[in-house]
Parts: sequence; C-alpha cells; structure tokens
Amino acid sequence: MLPTVAIVGRPNVGKSTLFNRLVGKKLALVDDQPGVTRDRREGEAHLLGLDFIIVDTAGYEDEDANSLPGRMRMQTEAAVENCDLALFMIDARAGITPLDEEIARWLRANDAPVVLVANKAEGKAADDGVMESFSLGLGEPIPFSAEHGQGMADLFQALLPYLEKEDDEPHEKEFYEDDESAPLKLAIVGRPNAGKSTLINRLLGENRLLTGPEAGITRDSIAVDWMWISDEGQERPVRLIDTAGMRKHAKVQDKLEKLAVTDGLNAVNFAEVVVLLLDSTRGLEAQDLRIADKVLEEGRALVVALNKWDTVEHGSALYQGIKQALFDGLAQVRGVPIMTVSAATGKGLDDLIRVAFETRTTWSKRVSTGVLNRWFESALEANPPPAPGGKRIKLRYITQAKTRPPGFILFGTRLDDLPESYRRYLVNGIRKELGFGAVPVRLTLRSAKNPFGK
Repeated sequence: MLPTVAIVGRPNVGKSTLFNRLVGKKLALVDDQPGVTRDRREGEAHLLGLDFIIVDTAGYEDEDANSLPGRMRMQTEAAVENCDLALFMIDARAGITPLDEEIARWLRANDAPVVLVANKAEGKAADDGVMESFSLGLGEPIPFSAEHGQGMADLFQALLPYLEKEDDEPHEKEFYEDDESAPLKLAIVGRPNAGKSTLINRLLGENRLLTGPEAGITRDSIAVDWMWISDEGQERPVRLIDTAGMRKHAKVQDKLEKLAVTDGLNAVNFAEVVVLLLDSTRGLEAQDLRIADKVLEEGRALVVALNKWDTVEHGSALYQGIKQALFDGLAQVRGVPIMTVSAATGKGLDDLIRVAFETRTTWSKRVSTGVLNRWFESALEANPPPAPGGKRIKLRYITQAKTRPPGFILFGTRLDDLPESYRRYLVNGIRKELGFGAVPVRLTLRSAKNPFGK
C-alpha cells in the first residue's frame, strides 16, 4: 500500500490545484470561488520518483457540525486521522488568518506529522506571508506555487523522510483488461438527491461521502476502493465512483454545476458498469431516460436501481410502469436489469453488486468465430436480407472485433442499401441467441472495395 498524504487548509488557498498537479490530471474541480471541494478525493501522486496517495479535502471552516460546512469539516478531520502525513497549505499573499491559526492548533494536537506549504509564493508580494507563517509553530514553510509548479524540489525533500519505502516491499498486482479478478469499475449516476452518496456510504459501512438533505452536495466524482464479499464468501474488489446529480441541461446555469456534470460524464467513460439510481418516490422522469441513453451511447453496461423502495406503496404497479417506460424509451437496448434497493437500510444492495459483476462479464464476453458464423447462417436462412430495387444484398460473414462493449463487423456487398430494420434484426439476434443480453452491441458494416469503382 502506498503512503497517504492529505492536503488541508482553509477554503480557496489552492489545495485542489496542488492535487491536480501531483496526480498529473485535472481530476479535482478548480474555481476562483471558495468552497468548490466538498468530499475528500484521492488520487495517485507522482513527485520526482516519489509515489503516494494524495487526498484533496474541503476547506476547513469553523461552523456548526450539523451544517453543510460543518459536515465538510468532519470529512477533512477523517482524512487527517487516516493519513501518514498532512500538507497544511496557507495563502502566502493573504498572510496568516485566525482560521489558519485554528487549523494549526488542531493539527498540532493530531498524531500525523505536518509539512507547512506557503502557496501563491511567486513574486515579492508573498514574502511577508512566508515569514509570518513561522509563527504557526509547524516548522519551516515551503514557498510554493501550485499554479506554476514552483517549489516542487523543495516539496520532494520535505516529503521524502516520511514517505520513503523499503525496496523489498511487494509490488501491487497488475490486472489485464478482461481479467475477471480485476476491480469492477462501478459508477453511480442519477438526478440530484436520488441517494447516490448514501448508497455508497451504506456499502462501505462508513460516512465516507458527504450526504444531507440539500440537493447537489456532491460536485467532484469521487472514486473509493472497496472489497465486496459475496454470499459464497469470495472477496471481489470494486472501485465505486460517486458522481454529481445530473439535472436537465436547460436548468444547469451555475458554472460549478456545469463542471460537476461534465466531471460525472467523464466518470461514466471511466466506468465499466453504470448504475442509474432512481428515486422511487418520484418515479421515472424524462431526465432519467436521457442519462440512461448517454450511458449506453458511451458503450457502458447499464443497471437501473430503484432506491427508497422501502418507502414505496403499490410497488408492483410502480415497478411494472418503470419497466415498460424503460422498454419504450431505450429502444436500442431492451431488458436492462432493474433492481429494487434501499440505501438507507441496505436492502437489495448485495443483489445489486452481484448483478453488476454478472453484467460486466456479459459486457466483456467474446464469441468464437465458429459459433458466431453458425448463428449468422441460421439468421440469414430464417430471414434473408431484402433486395431493394431488385438488386440483391450479399452478406458474406461476421466477426467480433472487440469487447467492452461487444463490437462486430459485418462484411458483404451493397451494404449501404441494407435497411436499418434488418440491421436491428441482426443486433437483436446477437443479444438473444449469443447471450449478450442488455449490454450495448456495436455492429459495423464493411463492404469490399471495388477495384474498378473509379
């Protein structure tokens, strides 16, 4: 396991900018306004050959524990309790504030060692703030610029004594794409307040993600590694990805909400299986179908979960209504798994994870060329392709080009004239006869080039 470093500090001092620089990607949302980060976010950091887990935290604020800022502070406190080292970041240009002094007192009372980072230290305007930070009693500050990357070598020297590892430590296991033992990348998506973060917290057995009655609490897409234990006692790794609630596009005006939704869509691309979480008390809405359509368009495997099922009356009628609406609304994929769950009580969550693993197996499936073409011949025999304008369309053979999602290439002549209805007939046959169920299936048509075409 890599050592863990948590970045802490008051709002808007540049924590997320440093996080993004250390992981080498723009994973955390960054904006000029304070309070952008709410949950703690983890990533693999690389600093001049030093590898560690870096944790971005919400800005530390002195608020009531029941308020949203207070609950954010509790997430930050949990990050420091579980880290090997805390990076305390201040804004050198603004100087030391009373809140900085309070955070310093709290850090001194904790067991984790602390490295003090004076950010925004480029230029002479920050010199006074750097000198003033000695008064925090946390040792010599590192003058730093997260935005411009200045001070990386000094940061490396400060971290090295705490994060050095022995050379003989075992390396982490490597996984291949189609390896069934690889962690399941499972993203939870849906409208605001559907219970996505609550569901993940219930699976983990801890308040890892910020939750509450306010809609739109989650902004960053947060990935958490977890081990699921099946009914047979088998341990299977899962990477759970929480995403921001996705409202109808026309309603999204706030810049931060737009960034959060874009981040959520990127998380869908990273995932293997996506759970669309619905609030059963509100039923299925047009926005849910739009989200589902986007997931399938990206080629991800989809599972629908009806949350808050323990509070529903007339459940059978509601279930059948939602099932029919999905059948009508997702014409390209019929029979998507629909699970009933309760994030509050944990009911149905084991079945949800089991179905997600089964769906990934189907999504990763490869059919042998022999089996595929035997099915193809029988499909053509049962329903030969049409002959538009009296000219015959000749379908020669089919092959599976890829998995995750399954992709097939159909070879023949005059394929430009093949009706969409016949293409759907073949795709539906692949799903039904070859066991691909409700995962997205791609069928590409390819005609042989005519050497005399020009």
